[in-house]
Amino acid sequence: MIQNYDILVIGGGHAGCEAATAAANMGAKTCLVTMDMNKIAQMSCNPAVGGIAKGQIVREIDALGGQMGLVTDATAIQFRMLNRGKGPAVWSPRAQCDRGKFIWEWRRVIDETENLDVWQDQADELLVETVSDGSTTRKQVVGVRTIWGAELRAKAVIVTAGTFLNGLLHIGRKMISGGRIAEPAVPHFTESITRHGIRSARMKTGTPVRIDKRTVHFEDMEIQNGENDFHQFSFIGKHRQLEQLPCWMCYTNPEVHETLRSGLADSPLYNGQIQSIGPRYCPSIETKLVTFPNKDQHLLFLEPEGETTNEMYLNGFSSSLPMDVQIAALRKIPGLRDAKVYRPGYAIEYDFFDPAQLKHSLESKIISGLFFAGQVNGTTGYEEAGGQGTLAGINAAMFCGGSEPFIMHRDESYIGVLVDDLVTKGVDEPYRMFTSRAEYRILLRQDDADARLTEKAYQLGLAKRDRYDTWKEKQKNIERIEDFCNKTPIKAKEINSGLESLGTTPLERGCKLIDLVSRPQLNLKNLSEIIPSLKETLDIPSPRREEIIEAAEIRMKYKGYIEREKMVAEKMHRLENIKIKGRFDYPHLAAISTEARQKLEKIQPETLAQASRIPGVSPSDINAMLVLMGR
Repeated sequence: MIQNYDILVIGGGHAGCEAATAAANMGAKTCLVTMDMNKIAQMSCNPAVGGIAKGQIVREIDALGGQMGLVTDATAIQFRMLNRGKGPAVWSPRAQCDRGKFIWEWRRVIDETENLDVWQDQADELLVETVSDGSTTRKQVVGVRTIWGAELRAKAVIVTAGTFLNGLLHIGRKMISGGRIAEPAVPHFTESITRHGIRSARMKTGTPVRIDKRTVHFEDMEIQNGENDFHQFSFIGKHRQLEQLPCWMCYTNPEVHETLRSGLADSPLYNGQIQSIGPRYCPSIETKLVTFPNKDQHLLFLEPEGETTNEMYLNGFSSSLPMDVQIAALRKIPGLRDAKVYRPGYAIEYDFFDPAQLKHSLESKIISGLFFAGQVNGTTGYEEAGGQGTLAGINAAMFCGGSEPFIMHRDESYIGVLVDDLVTKGVDEPYRMFTSRAEYRILLRQDDADARLTEKAYQLGLAKRDRYDTWKEKQKNIERIEDFCNKTPIKAKEINSGLESLGTTPLERGCKLIDLVSRPQLNLKNLSEIIPSLKETLDIPSPRREEIIEAAEIRMKYKGYIEREKMVAEKMHRLENIKIKGRFDYPHLAAISTEARQKLEKIQPETLAQASRIPGVSPSDINAMLVLMGR
């Protein structure tokens, strides 16, 4: 049986779902190939979305017309804005979700997406042909063959296979083939890709024990409630609709550590059973003990899996130790002394492909029309996967239409930072996004993702008219507030008693209202209580009123920092505009260092700016290249 499409998406995880819906919404005839339609967008580990920098990525996916923010808002059972004690450049939304409802909300979205079919099957072989245009030949993807013999043909294929490629599960010394617990691995697909010259390697990740909440002593734990203000993930979605539930905090102790250490000889991480690289920033509990031997306790979070289930997730207790050791150690924690376990934690090894072999569009440099997104690129996290999936879906659709690729830059999105890091530097451990990875994070705030990306998404045809109109209305209101604050004069004698009531220094002379907004102790809300005309200006007839006010206030308070960072970004754009692909014979470029020659030859950067970000390429190497170009 042969079926024909524009685009095939291989894998129904977070990257695959975003890629498939993005491509289909742009008009490409798309097919999502997944082994189990009932586990689409499965939250394999923590049932939560967002976090430090990850929340910004979800807001960007939403601003681009993607789905993760909408699905998260519809299924959230707890919401918090992290990093509130710091500046808004690093505020990061995070939501605990109902795991089951998250899947079925995604199923609803996919079922209602035009141009999108779902084929339940397992990809077994990538189909590639060699094509010639006269003087040159190139490899072109033409589809996939499945284990059941279906031949799916397409102009572009997006591989989003997550942890399933040659997946191997570990609990103690026991090893079982699998892509996730109780789900089969994909044994041959990697080999059908690497035979064409694409490099692969192995990574490792893991997940914690799942606990029956009926056996938990919550009185011995510290409650952590969520927040219920106006913040959410989507710029157009409905506010939280499900019951909001608390999380709980507890700690390991020396007895727990002693029990865990007793099993280290049988730990796959330390007995040589696992050779692949694991995540630095989400280590297993046994790795914490070895790395921090002097710590007497480690913080754990007990998180609900849903509104109506008894299943709970013990965040911070990821492990691949023997199950009896895991459970015995668990019961040394006072609040979990009688805990019943649904299943122990486990580790998984899987194949990934070196992302330095990709273009910034996430298309392979080796096989035309082949795109990669998600954990197969060496990343961790649903959010990083979703961001890559969105970009890959957009660019696969552009590829099918013969259009120029859509490239996201480091100064316009965290997705741009993520992709540039991957394709420029490659990975030597599972990649996780942090705000510290972005040099322009004042420009990449969670509150302004729609300002950065919605116009672009609308021009692409991904963001629809209703989303675009919502943004334009928001933009108009933000500018109206800013204009009012910039133009409104404030007289000292009329405002000083009010300023004293707000606990801030009185004015010595008159000023503009924006000067008051810039003060750390003041904001639009408390100023509106003492300035009637401001209160009237903020009376916006919109369900997004508070979001609009916050966005306007941040832009005014941080105006100087924002403008300075824009200037720095514009200087870097000059290097972004200098194309160098194909301009240099790097092995014979004597003017630059040996390390730079080797790295440049391997990466083949598109621009001088990308070259400048490659580890081992120094500023003097960049200057030498500029001189050689006559710049």
